[in-house]
Order: sequence, then structure tokens, then C-alpha cells
Amino acid sequence: MTVKLHNTLTRNADEVGNAKDVSLYTCGLTVYSQPHIGNWVSYIYWDVLVRMLRASGYNVTRVQNITDVGHLTSDEDAGEDKMLKGALREGLTAWEVAEKYIAIADNEAYSQLGLIRPDHMPRATDYIEQQKAFVEELNKKGFTYVIDDGIYFDTSKLDDYGKLAKLDIEGLQFGARVADTGKKNPTDFAVWKFSANGEKRDMEWDSPIATDRKGFPGWHLECSVLARELLGDQIDIHTGGIDHIPVHHTNEIAQTEAVTGKQFSRIWLHANHIKVDGQKMSKSLENIYTLKDITDKGYDLDAFKLLVLSKHYATEGNFTWEILEAAQNRLNNWRRAGDMRWQGRGEGDKDNEMLSILQTNLDTPGAVARIDELLGEADNPHSVHKTLDTVRDLLGIELHRDDISDEQKNLISQRETARENKDWQKSDELREELLGQGVAVRDTQHGTFWEHI
Repeated sequence: MTVKLHNTLTRNADEVGNAKDVSLYTCGLTVYSQPHIGNWVSYIYWDVLVRMLRASGYNVTRVQNITDVGHLTSDEDAGEDKMLKGALREGLTAWEVAEKYIAIADNEAYSQLGLIRPDHMPRATDYIEQQKAFVEELNKKGFTYVIDDGIYFDTSKLDDYGKLAKLDIEGLQFGARVADTGKKNPTDFAVWKFSANGEKRDMEWDSPIATDRKGFPGWHLECSVLARELLGDQIDIHTGGIDHIPVHHTNEIAQTEAVTGKQFSRIWLHANHIKVDGQKMSKSLENIYTLKDITDKGYDLDAFKLLVLSKHYATEGNFTWEILEAAQNRLNNWRRAGDMRWQGRGEGDKDNEMLSILQTNLDTPGAVARIDELLGEADNPHSVHKTLDTVRDLLGIELHRDDISDEQKNLISQRETARENKDWQKSDELREELLGQGVAVRDTQHGTFWEHI
């Protein structure tokens, strides 16, 4: 099967190769605070990406890092370390903050949202020596220099720096993106930051390049190193958010290709943001919601996933409670149709057209429309059955619900007998009894079906 994905780097569709092994790297969370719904959007898309690739016959090896050190509050190597910020906020050490939010994120991603766990989830702090060795390699190749606050990558040494973001390098000036702090070029970035003089950080190590300063790796360094250590010098697909394009992913490419001399990733996929009520999420607007906020209002997290997947990963999304309500109603309709599966009215085949739709640039809105079409044939049990497992396997949305009891099935059987005998009063009484137990019955040309209510 052919899989075509829109490649951010080349701005066109690129086919996943004929080889059956696919290496995939995803930029993970910085574990310094409670994740919000915006954090989970891209992971929902990349979960479907993995499901689609595996259903297409590929062996996917996925790495998703955990950033527990080095991510500053500004992407331009300025501001305080996010882990230190979390530690000061909560009165914990940076190590304790990391443990706390790793556990929270793990539970939300894999227990609550039901995402597929990546094959490898390395922490940045577990690969400090490898990151230091990577800096040493960059230094030997002449790509680094040292200034007062750290070791920096010299972007002028690359002819194609900024190719992912198509940066206008000549048009950048100090002050446009960063202040002039002694860097040679505005686009240069830290591969290693030094601890401030007189500062004792929770997380710091001996620095590379024979300096006696303590320090910690730059944020961009970990992804290059973890991808190389676990997937090799070259990977097939790299995913992340569009906010990663101008700085983080641009710098990953620069330092990796400087060391290896090879193309880092063949395909780059970036998910767009989701807004809330048409506005960017911010504390001042009090519009930052968590998964708990959703469940506290009685909504299903699969409804949130459906809200996300109803728009394409490359387009901007919007979250409102009204849109979530519509997604919940759609999910409820799917599940009501899905209740027919348990009645053994035919097996059917999985829907290959839905897979084909997803193979075209991960067209999740098209897949959702296809499900509407198939489950709209709710009186056709073959159509219903072949859809349910496909939805679960490809979108990670569970439509199966618990079977009814043998006693309830017996009531349905009694009602069918009453109808055959034209005992309409008895039939209505049994219908009401079942309704009281949360089971509705529906009479169709294919027979009588039940559904949860």
C-alpha cells in the first residue's frame, strides 16, 4: 500500500518507502507542569499515524523523548530553565518535579487517552554522557565556540541552515530574535549552557570540551542525540508541533547533519495549534483546560479525540464546549450503532477505504466522514460490524460497549414472541421494562436490535 505524507521540508507529498521498517521520532513533553488539552493534540494525531502505518504493513519503531532538563522559558537560549521554574513553583527539586509530571503525563496519555505507548521513551537526563560526546564531535568538526554562558553552535558554518523554516538568514539581526549576548551570529544556539557563577543547580554536570564549568545540555541537543542513539544517523519521519519549526527542529537538523554529514529525517510532519474559543490559550484569559476539566463536565475523552481528529493535523483547530458537545453526540450515535455488533448479525470485513483515506496525508476528517457514512447504514449489521474494529484500530476510539445480560436478552426474545403473536400490549410492556434497565429496542427489516441508552 502507498502512504503519502505532506513533507514540511519539501512542501510536497512524500511517499513512505518500500522498506517495511519505519523509524519515527516524536518530540515529547517538557515535564515541568500539568499538561493541558493543547499539549495532547499532536500526540493524538501521531498516535493515528502509527496506527495507520502499522495497518499498512510497516514495522514502526517510535522514539518519544522526555525533556526533564535544558528547556528554557525562551526557545532562544534565554530565561530560566522550565524545570527550575517548576521546582520553585512547587517547593520541590527539579528531579522531584520531573518524577511527578512524568507520572501524570504517562497516566493521561496511555491510561486515559488510550494512546499507543512509544517503543522508547528516554529521558534527557539518562543520556547526558552521550550528549556531551555529541558536543565533542561538533567541536572536533569546527562547529562550536565558547562564550561566557555556554558552548554554541556556529550556524554560519552551514550553507543550508534554516532550510526547514526557510529562514531569511541575512535579514536577521541581533535584537530581532535574540539579544546580542556575545554570539557570533543571531541564529547561533547553545548546545551546552553553563551554570551561572556561584549557582548550584539541581541538575548540572561537568561540561564537555575540557572546561571546568558545570552546566547542562541545550534543549535542542537531546533530540538529535536520542534519535541517533536509538534510531541511527538517519530516520524516516520526525513529528512535532508547528512551533518547533523555526528554532527547535531547525537546530536539530543543523547539529545532526553537521555531525553525520547525512540527511537527518526524510519526512517532517508538524501539527497545527488548537485555540480555545478562537483565542490562544493563556492564563490571563483563563481558557487553559485539562483532561480533568473535560471529564468533570461529564464528557468522554474519546469525544475530545474525535473533536481533534475532525480537523486535519496541518490546520488550526478550535475548542469550545459547544464543539465538544457536538463531538460527544456524534460519538454517542456511533456507539448506539455499534451496539448492534453484539447481536451476532454478521461478521463483515474491515473497511479498507478508511485506511486508504488515512494513507493520504493522514486525512482524519475524511476518515470521520467515512465512519458517519458507514454507521449511517445502522440497519445493516454487516456495515456496522466491519466499522467498529477499524475505528478502534485506526483512530484509537473504542465503540464497543458491554454486552447486555442474559436476562435482558431473554426479555427481548419474549418481546419478539409477543410481536409474532400480535400481542402488542405485552410487546410494549417488555419494551418499557427494558427501557427501565437502560436498553432500547429497535425493529428493522433485519430484525430487532438493542442499544444502550
